[in-house]
Amino acid sequence: MPQEGPVSKRGDSDSEAAWGVVGYLVSGLLAWGGIGAIADHFLKTSIFFPIGLALGSVLGLYLVWVRYGKA
Repeated sequence: MPQEGPVSKRGDSDSEAAWGVVGYLVSGLLAWGGIGAIADHFLKTSIFFPIGLALGSVLGLYLVWVRYGKA
């Protein structure tokens, strides 16, 4: 019969934090890069996609800093 009792959540919380960081960074790139790609498509330019990727990177890093950097 398995022993029931307190379970350490340290490994789980570190893993959750790491996946949260990855999620913020990837979602920033996808969201703002996608907005830039759509803007480039409709405006027939090629400048907004790299700007969107850069902006998404910066905003993703900022969200990581706000969420996890102040702990």
